[in-house]
Amino acid sequence: MTLSQQYLSTRSSGEPYLSFEATVLRGLAPGGGLFIPAAIPRAPSDYLTNWKDLSFQELAFEIFSLYISQSEISPAELKQLIARSYSTFRDETVTPLTVLDEQRKLYLLELFHGPTYAFKDVALQFVGNLFEFFLQRKNASKSENDIRDRLTVVGATSGDTGSAAIYGLRNKKDVSIFILHPLDKVSPIQELQMTTVTDANVHNFAVKGNFDDCQDIVKTLFDDIEFNQKHHLGAVNSINWARILAQITYYFYSYFTLLKKAGSEHMSVRYVVPTGNFGDILAGFYAKRMGLPVEKLIVATNANDILDRFWKSGVYEKKGPGSDVEAVKETLSPAMDILISSNFERLLWYLAREQLSSSNEEAGQYIQKWMIELKTTGKVVVPKQVLDGGLREFASDSVSDEQTVETIKAIYDLTSGYIIDPHTSVGVTASLRHLDGKHTYVSLSTAHPAKFGDAVDQALQGKDAYSFDSVLPDAFKALKKLPKKVTVIEEPDKELVKAAIEQELKDEGIVF
Repeated sequence: MTLSQQYLSTRSSGEPYLSFEATVLRGLAPGGGLFIPAAIPRAPSDYLTNWKDLSFQELAFEIFSLYISQSEISPAELKQLIARSYSTFRDETVTPLTVLDEQRKLYLLELFHGPTYAFKDVALQFVGNLFEFFLQRKNASKSENDIRDRLTVVGATSGDTGSAAIYGLRNKKDVSIFILHPLDKVSPIQELQMTTVTDANVHNFAVKGNFDDCQDIVKTLFDDIEFNQKHHLGAVNSINWARILAQITYYFYSYFTLLKKAGSEHMSVRYVVPTGNFGDILAGFYAKRMGLPVEKLIVATNANDILDRFWKSGVYEKKGPGSDVEAVKETLSPAMDILISSNFERLLWYLAREQLSSSNEEAGQYIQKWMIELKTTGKVVVPKQVLDGGLREFASDSVSDEQTVETIKAIYDLTSGYIIDPHTSVGVTASLRHLDGKHTYVSLSTAHPAKFGDAVDQALQGKDAYSFDSVLPDAFKALKKLPKKVTVIEEPDKELVKAAIEQELKDEGIVF
C-alpha cells in the first residue's frame, strides 16, 4: 500500500494512517479535521500518451487506482463500481466539453449530465456505490440474527449536494440518509428534487437558518462521539475525501479532449471554477499536483467572497469589508451562498506544510491553531509566504448578481441560444475578465439552467426564441405532481436535529 493510498487528518497529521475504506466511511476526522492522502501520487511518466484516448470510465479507473490499494478494492471490483456509477449519465462522455468562443479560446465543461443535473452527481453516484460496497462486504458473513453494520449518512446542502446524495443513496441497503437544507433558501427545483424522494431510507430536514447553520450542525454531530458511535455517521458533503477523488477525473479528461480538438501534444490551460465550499476547485489542485499541466486555477465567487478576499489579502475572514456582522448574502447563485468554505482547510494544510513546516505533524498544528482562531475570532491571517505560495497556483475573482445576469444574456447572444445557469455564469464572467489570448480557458458549468429558473428568466425574458418551458427537462416538470416528505426544524439547533434523526430512524424500523 503506497502513501497515496493511506490517509491522514489535516489537524493531527501523524501516523498511524487510515485505509481508504476507513477514510470514506468516517468522512470527518476526529477533532474536526479533514482526511487527505499521505502523499499526492504523480501520474505515470507516459500518461499524456497512454491516458489521452481513454474513456471517462477508463481514466477514472487509472486515477482512482493511484489512491485505492488493490488489497482494499480489487481492479475488477473497482471497474464495476465505476461502470455502475457513470451508467446513470445522459451523455456517453459523462462530462462533455463545449465551445463558447473558439477565437478567444474559451470552453465550457458541462458537468450536469447526471441524474440530478448537477456536477455533484459525478462524485456522489460513486460515493453511494462505495458505501453500499463496503457495507455489503462487512455484512456478507452475517446471519439474519446478527447485528448488521449500518451507516447513518448526514449531510448539509446549499442546493445540489442534497439531491445528488439522495439519488446516490436512495434504496441502498443498510444506509439511512439525512439531508439538512436551509428552509426557503434553495431553488424550487432543488427543493423538489430532494423532498419528492420518499424512499424509506431518505429523510429531508428543512432548517430555519442558512447553509452555514446546517453545515455547523453536521460538523458538531460528527464531533459528538457518543452520537457518532451510536449511529455510525457517514459524510456525503465534500468533506468526504471520495468526493474530491471522483472529481479529479474530469480535469484530466477535459484536458485530453482539448488536446484532441487542437491536434496538439501540449496546451497551456487555465481552469475557472465557480466556488462555494472549495471542493470542485480542490480536485483541480490535486490534478495539477499529479502532473496535469494546469497553468492556473481561478476561483470565481459570488458576493459571498471570503475566498476572493483571501487571495487578495491573505486574510480569511467571515466579515466583509466595512461589515460588523457575519452574514451570508442571498444571491442568484444560492449554491455558493456560503460563509466558510470547508475544503479550504485542505489547501491550507498543503501551504502550511510547504511554506512553514518541517513535518506533517507541524503542519497539522498550524491548521489546528488557525481553525481555532477562525472559530473564536472569525478571522485568520496567514503569513505572507503562505499567500505567495498559493498565488503561484491560484487566482480569484468576485462576481455580482448584476454581472451574473449580464453574462447569461451575453452568452445567449454570442452562441445564438446557449443558456447557462447563474453559477456557471459566475465562472464564465470571471473567465471573460481573465482572457489574454495566450492561454486556453475552461470554465466549469456546474448545473443545468433549469434548476435556477428565476435567474435565467430575469436574464432572458423577452429574448427572441427564448422560452423557459423549452429549457425545462420533462423530469423536472413531473416533480411538481409528486408527493413530498420533509421535516421542518424550527431553529438551527444540534439537539433538535439529533432528536429528529433518532425519531425518524425509529420510524424507519432501525433498532439502536
